[in-house]
Amino acid sequence: MQEQQEGQEQESQNHSQPLENDSLEFSNRIDLTKLRQSVEQIKAELGKVIIGQKEMIELLIISILADGHTLIEGVPGVAKTVTAKLLAKTMNVDFSRIQFTPDLMPSDILGTSIFNVKTSEFEFKKGPIFSNIILIDEINRAPAKTQAALFEAMAERQITIDGKEFDMQPPFLVFATQNPIEQEGTYRLPEAQLDRFLFKINVGYPNLEDEVKILESKHHQKNKNVETLITSVLTAAQIAEYQNTIKEVIIEDNLIQYIAAIVNNTRTNANLYLGASPRASIAIMDASKALAAISGRDFVTPDDIKKVAGPVMGHRIILTPEREMEGFTAAKVVQQIIESIEVPR
Repeated sequence: MQEQQEGQEQESQNHSQPLENDSLEFSNRIDLTKLRQSVEQIKAELGKVIIGQKEMIELLIISILADGHTLIEGVPGVAKTVTAKLLAKTMNVDFSRIQFTPDLMPSDILGTSIFNVKTSEFEFKKGPIFSNIILIDEINRAPAKTQAALFEAMAERQITIDGKEFDMQPPFLVFATQNPIEQEGTYRLPEAQLDRFLFKINVGYPNLEDEVKILESKHHQKNKNVETLITSVLTAAQIAEYQNTIKEVIIEDNLIQYIAAIVNNTRTNANLYLGASPRASIAIMDASKALAAISGRDFVTPDDIKKVAGPVMGHRIILTPEREMEGFTAAKVVQQIIESIEVPR
């Protein structure tokens, strides 16, 4: 009897061994080692200067991996511009910073044709938009013409000048900031342009502990230029490689249906005047894949979807006037929608 039990135990172990190997094989279907190491290096580099703001940094990294533009909104002084600028410095690619103003013209960002006396021909001189990472400060200060010029670049990854098309070299990512408090001299971004941003990140004040660390860090830095503390981690080729890796991350059919149900709810929700577009569904899927990858998984979970749904949809939906007057927010409505929809098992 004892020999029979031992034999059964041995057989059970033999069966469990392949299952364990299958599990390891399953987790390694996509090699995410280099990607995760690069992400940790980027976070470490930014951590030399930026205190707190972990959510903003993570969402910005996700937007790079998902090949999407990001709008960063917050009051002045919460490190919106500095974070985006230093993040760009961790990548060995071209970088441009454009300060938007009410008198900014399309040619100021796109470039213009200049007459060359030697050749007696017009030559196109490229503007600052021809770069890999574009930081646009106070994007809502530029007039409609300039926004329209930027819109084409963001949407099509190209611009048209004098009937000629000029393609943007990948990676091409726009990080834009805006101040929600000051309204004088600003222009509301068109809904179509807002829809081109993968995320809208709302940046709040740091807590007391982080504020103390910010003061201590500033005190110890003395007259150091913080940009010299940051070293490059990624090349353009690596970014392209990681973006392709993200596309291979697995998402089950029931999770695709879950995303569709969340977005579809925004179109029939009584609290909303405008729901999210199919572009929002694609954005949630791409962003959740990127989040899964940097978390060390080659498959998406419902929690990944829940985490990115707010930043993806917050700027794509519009509350009804009644709900806005009652103090509702887009984030609150998105949260209610997520809680109301059954999570796939």
